[in-house]
Amino acid sequence: MLRRLLPENCEDSKTDNSFTRGNVIDPKSKWRLWCPFQLYRMFSWHRYGRFCLLMNCRLKSNGCLQLLLLTILITPILGQQQKFRVTPYDLQVLEGAEAMMRCEVSNQAGAVQWTKDGFALGFSAVIPGFPRYSVLGDRKQGVYNLRISNASITDDAEYQCQVGPARLNSAIRANAKLTVISPPGSIEIQGYAHNSKVEVRENQDLSLNCIVANAKPPAQIIWYRGNVEYKEGHRVDKVEETSSKRFTTKSTLDIKPNADDDYTEYTCQAKHKALPPDMPMRSTVQLSVLYPPGPPYIEGYTQGEILRRGQTLELVCRSRGGNPPAQLIWYKNGSQIRMAYRTAGRLSENIYTFTAEASDNNARFRCEASNVMSQTPLKAEIDINVLFAPTHVSITGSTEARVGDLVPLACSTAPSNPPAEIKWMVGGRQIRNATSKTTASPEGGWITVSNITATIEPNKRSLVVICHGLNMQLTENVVSTHTVNILYPPSPPIISGYMAGQIIPAGSVQKLLCVSSGGNPLATLTWFKNDKRVNSVIRTADKSVSAEITILANVTDNQAQYRCEASNSATEIPHFETTTLSVHFAPETVKIRVEPEELKPDMEATIICDSSSSNPPAKLTWWKNGIPIEGINNSSKPGLWGGTVSTLEFKVNITQEMNDVVYTCQSANEALQRSVHEAVTLNIHYPPIFHPPPSSTAVGVEGESLQVSISAAANPMSIVYSWTKDGLPVPSTSISNGGAEHRIYADGANLNFTKLNRNDAGIYVCEAKNSEGSAKLNITIVVEYGTTIKAVSENVIVNPGEDAVLSCTVEGKPLTEEHIKWERVAYDMSAKTTTSFMNGTSYLKINSAQREDVGNFRCVADNRVANPTNRDVLLIVKFAPEVDKSPTFLRAASGTGERGRLPCRAQSAPKPSFIWRQYGKELQVNRTYKYEVEEKKIDSLTYESTLIIEKVAPADYGAYECVVANELGKTTETIRLDITSQPDMPLSLNVLNVTHDSVSLAWTPGFDGGLKASYRVRYREASREQYKYIDSLPNSHKLTITGLKANSMYLFSVMAYNDLGKSKYLPDLQRAQTKEAPPPSKPASSLGVPPTTSSTPLGGTSGLLLLVGVVSGITVVLINVFIIGCCLHKRNQKRLKRGLEILTEELTEDPSTHNLVILGISMAAFGFLVVNAALVAWFFVHNRRKKAGSDNQPGKTATIEMYAPSSYNDTVTGETLSSVSEKSESYSNEGSQVEYTDEARKKAVSTYLVESTDMPPPRYQKDGTMPVVYPNNIVNARTLPHPRHNNITNIMEHRAHDDQILINKGVYIPSPSPALPQDGSYYNMNSDRYLSYPPMDYPPQLDFTVPPLPMAHLQPISQASIISGNSMIGSVGRGSGTLRRGIMRGVVPPPDVTQLTNTSMVGTSNIQMLHELHQINISNNSCSTQTTSITGNGSMMSTIPSSTSKQPHGILKDPNRTKPQQQLLSANLVGVGVPTATGSLQILNIPTSAGISGNLLMTTSGAYDPANLSTFNGTSGATLAYTDADGHLV
Repeated sequence: MLRRLLPENCEDSKTDNSFTRGNVIDPKSKWRLWCPFQLYRMFSWHRYGRFCLLMNCRLKSNGCLQLLLLTILITPILGQQQKFRVTPYDLQVLEGAEAMMRCEVSNQAGAVQWTKDGFALGFSAVIPGFPRYSVLGDRKQGVYNLRISNASITDDAEYQCQVGPARLNSAIRANAKLTVISPPGSIEIQGYAHNSKVEVRENQDLSLNCIVANAKPPAQIIWYRGNVEYKEGHRVDKVEETSSKRFTTKSTLDIKPNADDDYTEYTCQAKHKALPPDMPMRSTVQLSVLYPPGPPYIEGYTQGEILRRGQTLELVCRSRGGNPPAQLIWYKNGSQIRMAYRTAGRLSENIYTFTAEASDNNARFRCEASNVMSQTPLKAEIDINVLFAPTHVSITGSTEARVGDLVPLACSTAPSNPPAEIKWMVGGRQIRNATSKTTASPEGGWITVSNITATIEPNKRSLVVICHGLNMQLTENVVSTHTVNILYPPSPPIISGYMAGQIIPAGSVQKLLCVSSGGNPLATLTWFKNDKRVNSVIRTADKSVSAEITILANVTDNQAQYRCEASNSATEIPHFETTTLSVHFAPETVKIRVEPEELKPDMEATIICDSSSSNPPAKLTWWKNGIPIEGINNSSKPGLWGGTVSTLEFKVNITQEMNDVVYTCQSANEALQRSVHEAVTLNIHYPPIFHPPPSSTAVGVEGESLQVSISAAANPMSIVYSWTKDGLPVPSTSISNGGAEHRIYADGANLNFTKLNRNDAGIYVCEAKNSEGSAKLNITIVVEYGTTIKAVSENVIVNPGEDAVLSCTVEGKPLTEEHIKWERVAYDMSAKTTTSFMNGTSYLKINSAQREDVGNFRCVADNRVANPTNRDVLLIVKFAPEVDKSPTFLRAASGTGERGRLPCRAQSAPKPSFIWRQYGKELQVNRTYKYEVEEKKIDSLTYESTLIIEKVAPADYGAYECVVANELGKTTETIRLDITSQPDMPLSLNVLNVTHDSVSLAWTPGFDGGLKASYRVRYREASREQYKYIDSLPNSHKLTITGLKANSMYLFSVMAYNDLGKSKYLPDLQRAQTKEAPPPSKPASSLGVPPTTSSTPLGGTSGLLLLVGVVSGITVVLINVFIIGCCLHKRNQKRLKRGLEILTEELTEDPSTHNLVILGISMAAFGFLVVNAALVAWFFVHNRRKKAGSDNQPGKTATIEMYAPSSYNDTVTGETLSSVSEKSESYSNEGSQVEYTDEARKKAVSTYLVESTDMPPPRYQKDGTMPVVYPNNIVNARTLPHPRHNNITNIMEHRAHDDQILINKGVYIPSPSPALPQDGSYYNMNSDRYLSYPPMDYPPQLDFTVPPLPMAHLQPISQASIISGNSMIGSVGRGSGTLRRGIMRGVVPPPDVTQLTNTSMVGTSNIQMLHELHQINISNNSCSTQTTSITGNGSMMSTIPSSTSKQPHGILKDPNRTKPQQQLLSANLVGVGVPTATGSLQILNIPTSAGISGNLLMTTSGAYDPANLSTFNGTSGATLAYTDADGHLV
């Protein structure tokens, strides 16, 4: 029925809402969608239908009642219909601002919400998804305003306020549009920055593009020219949408600028309603219009104006307009004169200032103006007129004339404007009839010329002519004077200073004087020598002139004619005088000719000497090595300069040995006592000949480098060496083409092995070639390498009583029977064994081998080339089993239910069998799980069987029998299995080592109770009852106890403990006495470096105290001065400020205060100064005392002092084992080369241990000597030869391998050659030689009756001593003597490092020790002797120096020797064994002239002559020893 009440179509004019019958019931109707829910439920048409059905059922018969009821229900609703009190309206807001969309409803019944472009925003005040949106207002008042904060372009939309239907109220709605405006984001004139300058040519098209971007709505563009809106140009505007609802406006303005647009600004302005009017958005450019300048104009001079020379004129050229401003240039007569100009705006100016000169007359000055827009320059010109007088006049004509001559003269003026007039004055009279001529000058002005003729009158010496030039308009006059001299001839010259026939020696000075008088002018004197002009010294008087020459007479002056000529202008032919000189001269050069030019052996050569010209004739002589040689065919002939040329020759048969022989020819002028020399060196061509080497065999060590050097003599010396081996060439470079290094390569005559290999041994052939032929030399290379045991016999098994033979095959070179030995500890090898050697295999035969012979025999191979090698060979002699009855093998323990293990260990040969029994019954082992047996082989003789009992039960405890049997017998041993318990007490306790603060212990463990046992040691001092305890490490049976008192007796005991308990301690029966305490200072190292002390009064604390004291004193004085100065300055400032008004109190108080401060600071400073002075005085006094004390004490060397028993024993027991062997390894010499470790040295015990290097002592043969394998087989090699193979009869006869290392790794520095003697020779300029004349007698060569010691200054002393074949540095014993540390490092061992352990001597050569030998006098140019007397017992009685001691000068520097060692070695020479047959030892320094490079010489012989070393070598039985320049014994 309600549907029928609704009209067919009803519209709301206010809200534009439309309701129809159709959309009311349409479920998709917008009206239904926005209808409030309750209202829809209450008044839905479905309910209305049901309602009608009900009413029809009940009131069907009463239609009027039904209509009445509907009217009652609808009437109240239609009477109060909801409506908008404030209808939403369109709104415009700026982007970023706040927008408020108003909506107010009266009689609100339905729900209210906002929509945006049809999208419902919801009924909540806070709108989800739109954080900037909110609904403000009051529901009761019907206010629903929509607020949008920070509005953006996305908010630009159509909004609708909707009120839904309710209680028969129809829905209403109202639309409002929100427009969000956005100002432009930027404005620019495309291509130009704001306020930039746009350069454009005049009348050239210009387009300005203005872009206003990102505006909403689109912005408008306004163009301005200057400040006026510009509407004239062609303009195109365009709007583009760049992004959503944002627009960019472009405006193009086309203009054609002219000159008026220069400096004009064009502005593009954006017009937009979002922009404030007072802040417009603009972009401006300024035009710079290029156009030509205006015409130039000149100021400062008016055309026709008259200028005088010297007047200053300023010409100003200006030009207005033009962009860029005009460039102004001044030109004078077409030449540019000034280009500098200045501008001010569009005005250009060029000012040219100058002083008018004659050249400016009629000159045209032009100013040109131009710029880049000018096609041709614009010009302005003026012509200048300048008046000037002539600057000078000049007279031309003859300056000399004779009496009666007519002399023409001409006078001309310089340019003048107007022309000048000329006036003449001749001899004081004016000439009035002179003619003149005027011509134009190219430089401007006029030149006037006048000519006259003057007559020379007698009785005058000169005629004076004057010319005047006058400019009548300027009244200026210039004058010129000309003098004509009247000529008269001079008198003839006269020569003095030399008498005819006088002899002048060449090289002397001779003066000649020439004099001439009279004449006008005075005569000109000229000297000539053989028609060649000679410079002279001219002296002039009033009426005469002289010319003197000084002659340094030489060969060209002999018979030379000297002529003096006198002339002047009056003489046609000069007057002259001559003289001829006679000069004696010596020959200048000597030339030697050899015929034929190419010399070869077995030919006769003629050597001819030609002397240059000499007066009188020279005398020729031939010399060879200072000995005259008689010549033949002496002849002479006329020579140059009136002298005589002489010739002398001699003949000689050429041999190869004459190559490089020098012959000297002397030419002497006996009258002058002068001579010249010339020498010729014979150049004889011959093929190479090798210098014979000491041996054709070179020996090297495998792995080391070797260089074989040979040399050959030949002429020419361009020798090409090539090396081959087995016909194959040896590479000549160390690096191949592929970059690999050659191990063997040849370097000329040197054959280099970088790392020797045993396969390198063989014969190498060196071939030397030159242009004359070739020669070959074979060199045998022997490569030594250490021994290697290649094979030994396997375990040798023999029956008792049989002979056993053990073999050991060794490879090495050299290898002899002596290099292989057999050894066994505690076994008498000589009783039952014999050895044999064959083909590198050593055989050891044991005769009738028995049980006691079973064991390892060690084969030791050592050829002293490398480290010894050894291998053990086991000898097994069959024997019956022997069970090990140690406590640990006779008992076993296990807990109940655990696994029990019973070991049984036995030795047997051959292998035994094991049987286990219990109670006499053999156990069924390995058959059930109860019993198992594990058998293993411990070593070649030892076997072990372990019985394993699973889950031990009480019945399993008890005794078990282990039966061991082999083919030679059997044995039975009982082994008990007990339950686990506490351990047994250790069986024994031993002392291994004792030092001053530690004791090393070792013990033998007892039965461990079946569990892992640990051990505890207790100890105490013998004088005390209190024990100290210390536990050992697990599984260790040794312990070192530290922190003990020195020189104290301690008692030690040990016990064992495990998890079940502990044993008792052993009785305190083991005791040990610690050693004495070590010295508190001077700890030294094996390097011999002086020790450093913990406190040094002079070097440490005292120096620091002294420094602190001095610095403190100086600081306090400076502070004192500064504070006093500040106080005085402050007081003076106060006085100056207050002037005369200073109060009496201030005058009495302030000075006292300052005085007290000053006095206190001064006293403190004085106190510090006193302390400072006391510290300095104490320092010097203490220093002197220490120096005096050190002078009274003999020098000591630092050693490492290890503490061991006082006596040395060959065998070491547990009680006396020293800690040396353990601690000496820590004192290693870093500079030493660790080659190998000598086991024998480790076992040695010494009170003093030094030089802890890894080099072993020399090894001897059975007779105590070193083996000689390759006698005399040393080739000249740069690396020092293998010293052990040098059998030269000198003090270096044999050398150990350790000494070879010292040499091979050292640096070989040969002795310098002696300087040439200064024999008074003089220098010959022609031959560039020093030659002696007359010949001098040269001293004979030093003659050594015994060959000098080779490389004695480098080779260290080894076991072949400097005294005898078996004496040695350090200590040497004969017979049973023990060798003690005979190893040297470098050249000489440090002092105080050796000890003689056996003082027995054999024979008459008593070996003594020299301790703390005083410094030796060493100098390179002096000889000194120092004699030390030695008594029979080796004590030093006296030292008598024969010269003043000097500090040694080092020549040879050992890079491995540290500075303290150098000081130590230069000050002391210790441990040198010498014979005392004569009772004294002389240590001499040999001067360099003796040929030994300043080395020291030691001898026991008598007198010594420094000039002749043969006094030593000639002495029978005298033994020499050398030292190097550092004082080291070599």
